[in-house]
Amino acid sequence: MTLTATMVRHGSVLSSRIFTVMSRIAALPELRAAVEANHDDNRWWPTSVADPRMRMLVAGWSTRVSYSMVDVYAKVVAQAAAIGFDRIAHTPDDALSRLIRPIGLPAARLAYLRSLAAFLTRLERDGINPLTIDIDAIIGRFATEVHQASYKVAQCALLYARGYHCGVIPVDSGMVTKLAPVLGICLPAGPIAHEHMRVLLQACVADRPDDYRHLAQMHAYDVTIPAEAAPTWWTHLVLIYFKRLHLNRPGSRLCPARPVCDTVIDCRHADR
Repeated sequence: MTLTATMVRHGSVLSSRIFTVMSRIAALPELRAAVEANHDDNRWWPTSVADPRMRMLVAGWSTRVSYSMVDVYAKVVAQAAAIGFDRIAHTPDDALSRLIRPIGLPAARLAYLRSLAAFLTRLERDGINPLTIDIDAIIGRFATEVHQASYKVAQCALLYARGYHCGVIPVDSGMVTKLAPVLGICLPAGPIAHEHMRVLLQACVADRPDDYRHLAQMHAYDVTIPAEAAPTWWTHLVLIYFKRLHLNRPGSRLCPARPVCDTVIDCRHADR
């Protein structure tokens, strides 16, 4: 991953391309509304969950839950958080299955919990703090050792556990298959693509954090970005909501000449 990150530098084609696209899509009012609703207190990964272990669990459980199910999912999260990680890790399978069933896939989500608990026990035994160890190393171990996890789940779990503004930009499958081509990013095949894209996006924001911060200010985003943090969380939300709102079901506003056309949306090509 280090070699991938060093490819991104100020003025590089990739860095400029991604910033140009961000400049364009950040101006869309529908994106601003979605980002503002989820930036300071994310509906999927709420600030009300304090225990980092529970946050890793919640992040894993958020996968494969449709957006229309977010309220049901929120109730399950609140119930699990009220129980607490230590108790929930020792709750019998049948009781946990009843808790998880409203969001579906109870067997898979139960397997994730059991494996996560065992993984965290191993880390503690080895004197490893998942909140402070090198992020690339811990994401790799998480993806390999936690059952039902993957690079994308590991990224989400560590981002939520460490806090929104820790510098991690999680990448889901739609970002790999639909967003990367729009951004002009070529990725390797397989699950490792999520890691390559994460490192590239993080490097692009770290390359020019003040410029990304200025974008949020210029388009009047009502969000709180800590002064000491690069706006990686804001960038992640802008990109993932652009993917969700405009790429999952491409409409007539999306430029057919992407990624050649930097305008991306509402350009002259779209009228043809």
